[in-house]
Amino acid sequence: MAIAQTEMTHGSVKGLDLLAPHDALRILAVAQAEAARVVETAIPEIAAAAQLAADCVAAGGQLIYAAAGSSGLMALADGLELPGTYGIPNARIKILLAGGVAGLSDMAGAPEDDEDEARAAMEGAGVKAGDCVIAVTASGRTPFPLTAVGIARAAGAKTIGIANNAGAALFELVDVAICLPTPPEVIAGSTRMGAGTAQKIALNMLSTMMAIHLGHVHDGYMVNVLADNIKLKGRARRIVMAVTGVSEDVAAQALDVAGGRVKVAILLAAGADGVAGAERLLTRSRGRLRGALTELER
Repeated sequence: MAIAQTEMTHGSVKGLDLLAPHDALRILAVAQAEAARVVETAIPEIAAAAQLAADCVAAGGQLIYAAAGSSGLMALADGLELPGTYGIPNARIKILLAGGVAGLSDMAGAPEDDEDEARAAMEGAGVKAGDCVIAVTASGRTPFPLTAVGIARAAGAKTIGIANNAGAALFELVDVAICLPTPPEVIAGSTRMGAGTAQKIALNMLSTMMAIHLGHVHDGYMVNVLADNIKLKGRARRIVMAVTGVSEDVAAQALDVAGGRVKVAILLAAGADGVAGAERLLTRSRGRLRGALTELER
């Protein structure tokens, strides 16, 4: 039986434990950089996945992550950030981890093999046609995410698979397959390292491009940010100021009138006829700020 890429031995590790710390750390740093570069090879697939996810979310579907172990932590980090950064409602994002929440403090290996747990998690998430399921597994054959994908397909949901081994079983099951063929790990099989780095980058790219498609990004600004603390309220004011050129006081007033909604505040600061007028502009532009601003300028 052929050894999977994620289980192979790295070529630079002979005597690793005997090296001076700075030499060992240099090997680790180079390996991480090599893993990160692999993501560029998957840009076409990441683009297709982002469009698929955006279409589902725009139509009212859920975004469901299914993963285990270190891959689960990458999925968790990505999914938890989406409501605050891009204003996607919490209720529309589900993160299913092998072992559940308890697995975050005790990452036992057995739950990733539990197909019954995956079935129960997917049932609890209420997966249905119109949803999008993102399965993440370094090996590409972990039972928990693979079972979740099978259930998603049976329900009519769209599926995306991310794995680090070419020819992974996961890729035969999903609508969009994202292969991140990272080099062997410096610590053989420890996919929290290079494989995890590549997964995190790919997920960052996927979800950010999805947000761009949804109209939640304008000129690099998170214009659908949920400003629920001092830092983010300050960021919201700066976004309004940067896009419209108004003063901080005017930006703050616009945000107050808009109830904290950055897109609406920007349109108000740009001269929209009240909140209702700003909302109409956004409705006609399908939530895209650029289209609304263009119409306002006519």
